[in-house]
Amino acid sequence: MRDYLTGFFKEFEYEKTDAEYLLNTYVKISIDEKADRLFDEILSAYKANISMDYQTELFKRTREISEITGIHDYTVELLVFICLTKHLKTIYSEKGIDMQIYRDSVFDIKWKLEECKLVKGIRGSFVSPWFCGFFDLTRFALGRLQFEIITTWQDYEKDGVKLEADKSKVINVHIPRTGTPLDKESCDKAYAQAREFFKDQVGEKCPFVCFSWLLYPENKDILPKHTNTYRFMSEYDIIGSETNYGEDLWRLFDTEEKNPDRLPTDTSMRRCYVEHLKKGGRVGNGFGVRL
Repeated sequence: MRDYLTGFFKEFEYEKTDAEYLLNTYVKISIDEKADRLFDEILSAYKANISMDYQTELFKRTREISEITGIHDYTVELLVFICLTKHLKTIYSEKGIDMQIYRDSVFDIKWKLEECKLVKGIRGSFVSPWFCGFFDLTRFALGRLQFEIITTWQDYEKDGVKLEADKSKVINVHIPRTGTPLDKESCDKAYAQAREFFKDQVGEKCPFVCFSWLLYPENKDILPKHTNTYRFMSEYDIIGSETNYGEDLWRLFDTEEKNPDRLPTDTSMRRCYVEHLKKGGRVGNGFGVRL
């Protein structure tokens, strides 16, 4: 596995210090007999069933490994999922799924590592349960966006399309933080790729839905109309929203800080949000439909 990890970090362009840290972490686990056994049990469980009970067969064991070794559970979880990519790649090959989709999907692990370093100061992931969808082959990165089939939880009707809550299947959209623009061309290509990829499951005209902080209605009062984010949310009919207390601000500001007086203002988007918050503006999530 050490050789595999070395190749993995090179292929997916991990920073040298991160790669070295994670390799050393793997060695620390492997030299502890009990931790090593638990780690191998996770890998074996995944090979036996990619739709395994992740809570009991993976996360319960990673917590035990963390307790035994003193390694933060965020780090153990990230390392486990990296090791699972070895079998995931085999599954992609056996099912004839484009390896570019595998590559784009697996890059999500690196992006979550970067977020965890910024927000928590830890090399790991604080949202590891999110990875499960990629590893049980229910979620895929298709170009700039990520997609999965879900059942919608709200009714909707427009232009001859009717969605029924808890009944109609839709293509759910996620916007990964890739460091690349959320421009119209790349998004349109991703939507087209998703329609082709899922057409045998839901047909060629299945609507897209998205639940995200990017679709919160008040964003249109915050963002300039020329921005990619404004354009992205404008393509959705926003049919539901919820206001929160800034639980998702970390996605934009890379910090758990919620006081606008202490939030960074080093980008135009951050400055827009800080100004909005200081004026008493709200933040939250929106649910939208794109036909």
